Amino acid sequence: MTASTGRSTGRSTGRRQADRSQATRLLLMDATVECLVERGWTGTTTSLVAERAGVSRGAQLHHYPTRDALVLAAVEHLARARADEIRRAAHELPAGRARSRAVLDMLTRFYTGPLFVAALELWVAARTDAGLREAVVPLEARLGREAHRLTVELLGVDESAPGARETVQATLDLGRGLGLADLLTDDTARRERLLAQWGHVLDTTLEGARR
Repeated sequence: MTASTGRSTGRSTGRRQADRSQATRLLLMDATVECLVERGWTGTTTSLVAERAGVSRGAQLHHYPTRDALVLAAVEHLARARADEIRRAAHELPAGRARSRAVLDMLTRFYTGPLFVAALELWVAARTDAGLREAVVPLEARLGREAHRLTVELLGVDESAPGARETVQATLDLGRGLGLADLLTDDTARRERLLAQWGHVLDTTLEGARR
């Protein structure tokens, strides 16, 4: 009985420790993205992130010993979290031709949000930092594949249809471009016109490729 109680207590303690570690990591990753958006790459330091997250410097170093590791983990985690949020919201998308425009609006919010700004800071830093670039290139590839799969799901596209895959990729490229255009000035009015036109293009191009 005593041994069983001891094992149960040990498992409970282990779970609590794992939960605390996960909570600490989430706080650090959220704070990292906030710092990247507000301070940029050069202004985002591990000490600043730890302070904003309300986490001790030792705890931050335990989980992420370098700034590169912290930023890479934050961008990947939050990108996947945002993709999951979009998937959960997909059941609210309309059917028929209105769906294409609704999907475009959803993707555009993704590319004009804080996560895209944070990721952009990372990509720019990696351009001139060979070590960081080695880590960023495969990360960008993973996130790119995930974004492509998500868009295929939302649009209900059969990628075996001629031109379907290229159209999906062009949609993602448009989203990234609109995100860049919105960085320095409010691009809402022009963006609305472009999205309306691209919605028509999607409906026409993908008419025979819907699942």
